[in-house]
Amino acid sequence: MAHGDLTPGETRQLAVASATLGPWRTAAAVGTLGGAAALGIDVITGHWSLSILAGPVSLALFLFFLIGGVGSVLGRGGGDRRLRRWAREHPWRVALAPAGLLLVLDVVARTVLSTESMFATVWYAIWHAAVLGAVVGVVGSVAGARRRS
Repeated sequence: MAHGDLTPGETRQLAVASATLGPWRTAAAVGTLGGAAALGIDVITGHWSLSILAGPVSLALFLFFLIGGVGSVLGRGGGDRRLRRWAREHPWRVALAPAGLLLVLDVVARTVLSTESMFATVWYAIWHAAVLGAVVGVVGSVAGARRRS
């Protein structure tokens, strides 16, 4: 099925399915370690407040989706070959799935764990999701260009 034959809904489903092919166990380990390190630094440096968990949780989510998203567009490992090929050919579409999930989960985490205003919470989440989407998309594009040459 050519890309032109897909409906927008089918394209979204392929992007989400492609994102699930990432190394999510490794991503969870890296996110946990990164969040724990950030929390440890906050505790050691004495940044005590009601929102001491907001930053480390946000960093852990970012690292989790970064590792998983990059692994999804690189297309190594098991899984459906056709789905991996689609992900390699459309890295920017695949990047939208982890970026969108990061946006939602970061807003929720910061709303629950911090005393920031809603504007600041949404701003940080949008900024983090944009950086994540850009990194995953660029890595996928560069890897795809190197594979073609």
